[in-house]
Amino acid sequence: MRKHAITVVSGLPRSGTSMMMRMLEAGGLAVLTDNIRGADEDNPKGYYEFEKVKAIQHDTSWLPDASGRVVKMISALVRHLPPEYEYRIVFMRRDMHEILASQRQMLVRRGEQAQDDDGRMAALFEKHLREIEEWIGRQRNMQVLYVSYNDILSSPAAESASLNQFLGGGLDEPSMVEVVDRALHRQRH
Repeated sequence: MRKHAITVVSGLPRSGTSMMMRMLEAGGLAVLTDNIRGADEDNPKGYYEFEKVKAIQHDTSWLPDASGRVVKMISALVRHLPPEYEYRIVFMRRDMHEILASQRQMLVRRGEQAQDDDGRMAALFEKHLREIEEWIGRQRNMQVLYVSYNDILSSPAAESASLNQFLGGGLDEPSMVEVVDRALHRQRH
């Protein structure tokens, strides 16, 4: 991969993407974020989002600014990454029961209706993940590292070393480990 590839942190919502963005920033990578969505009870250390990412289907004008940086993107949008760039994707995985519980809790806090059919939602999410992982595997301009949120919490040093190797070395691994906050693992399975 070229040095100026775009690093994308992706995964399902509530899979640990914000924590990964914090880790990579602490490791020394520049993040692309606009801080429009501020920290709240569900993400007390911030979301690390870049609002323009949500419109990638229609607007890719921001991608040159992402070169050599890290940007967060939910897994449903990854298919819209244009082929003229090279990408290093850090794809977050998390226990599905924890994802669903975390999403439900976030919706409840917002006063929104939460899904009550975990089995159906889990099947839909699992199907989506299989499809997106197969699609990424066919892309010549993408390299991917699958990272378990649960493994980061149990072995942050080993996972930071793995990330550092995948991203070409030079990251500050001790600083990456330091930002892992096990207290934020509130939905456990």
